[in-house]
Amino acid sequence: MRAFRRLRRNFEHGVHPAHFKEQTADLPIQRVPFGKDYVMPLGQHIGVPAQAIVTAGERVTRGQLIAEPGGFVSTGLHSPVTGTVREIGDFRGVDGRFAPAIAIEADAFATQQVDAGDGIDWEALSLEEFIKAVQMAGIVGMGGAAFPAHVKLSVPDGVTIRHLLINGAECEPYLTTDHRLMLERPEALLEGAEIMRQKLGAEETVIGIEANKPDAIKIIQQHIAPGDPVRVVPLKVKYPQGAEKMMIKSVFNVEVPAGQLPRDVGVNVNNVGTIVAIADYFLRGIPLIERVVTVAGPGVTYPANLIVPLGTPVRDVVKFCGGLKPGTREMIMGGPMMGRPIASLDVPILKGCSGVLVFTEAETARRKEYPCISCGRCLEACPYFLNPSRLARLSKARMFDEMKAYNVFDCVECGCCTFACPSNIPIVQLIRTAKDDLTHRKEPDA
Repeated sequence: MRAFRRLRRNFEHGVHPAHFKEQTADLPIQRVPFGKDYVMPLGQHIGVPAQAIVTAGERVTRGQLIAEPGGFVSTGLHSPVTGTVREIGDFRGVDGRFAPAIAIEADAFATQQVDAGDGIDWEALSLEEFIKAVQMAGIVGMGGAAFPAHVKLSVPDGVTIRHLLINGAECEPYLTTDHRLMLERPEALLEGAEIMRQKLGAEETVIGIEANKPDAIKIIQQHIAPGDPVRVVPLKVKYPQGAEKMMIKSVFNVEVPAGQLPRDVGVNVNNVGTIVAIADYFLRGIPLIERVVTVAGPGVTYPANLIVPLGTPVRDVVKFCGGLKPGTREMIMGGPMMGRPIASLDVPILKGCSGVLVFTEAETARRKEYPCISCGRCLEACPYFLNPSRLARLSKARMFDEMKAYNVFDCVECGCCTFACPSNIPIVQLIRTAKDDLTHRKEPDA
């Protein structure tokens, strides 16, 4: 009976895509050499873009604050290299749109070392001071969403956080950045977790890791001392196990109601990379100026897990990996399920970039789309219990306003519906188009 209950402690629906992690799962993290040109978009996170505090021609050092938060839901931005501000203007982003950014030319003779000092006495900081420090450090959700980490720490009065849940599922195919961080930096992960746990006042830290990473589960358990308020929970391998509401259901058997947040059920969820960034800042004085990126896919010559300074052109990253193979057709920033196509090789690596995936004609050939056969597989796949088929039909008819009545904004665009559709209907893309229209639509003047 107990084994049966364990099997039931899992979220419902979801899909099982092939993992494709064997390319990089065993490859240690290595550092990309510093290049010449870096572009730091001011809007690398959900919320208000940062505001530049440097000017063209100004010399900056690695780790120096170059942009301040533009509001509460905004973060600081730091120079990834020592060099000179070349220009502040509009530059092309991953989606092809132009947006404000700071272009920096690296000093070819600089050591590019960070004058980190002794870190920050986080224990002496009040919660408000700690939240401000996280905001100024530029730390965001490193799993891809890039939600400012300090906002999650700002718990309203009357809300108690009982559990700090660390997301080590990394359920997207190909990506292995979190896997390698857990293997290579378990001490930093546990240090950052304890800092966050104490500041949140949580009873325990729970690290959720999919069962296809037994080496990560083992090494973290080995680093947990007896009596530490930390436990590791192996999770069933299923997509999207890494979605925070799904992980809460799997670990605690608690559902987060629609329209509510994890904090409403006493849980704070953070990605492995985010927690390591917390440790790097408060214990080593290093703000968020670089991140680990998985470069993989059939179209790249040498797959790798790389430490990449933010703002590095994708072109430089791919070049370090031996370049593109003949027949390369498309590149994606992020995972294949939720990532976005890269508009140009010259776009920069961002805070939320967990991977650069390279695909050939064989993987990206457009499959013929057929009419919906009302099979219901998209409903069975959707972990949020939406009706993706109906939403897709409304989107095709451009009935975007009507989609709000069917909870279109509850969709996290995980892609399960598109993956499950036997008619090859691009359901998630249709939903994404509608959400983008509704979000960016300009209201008519009164």
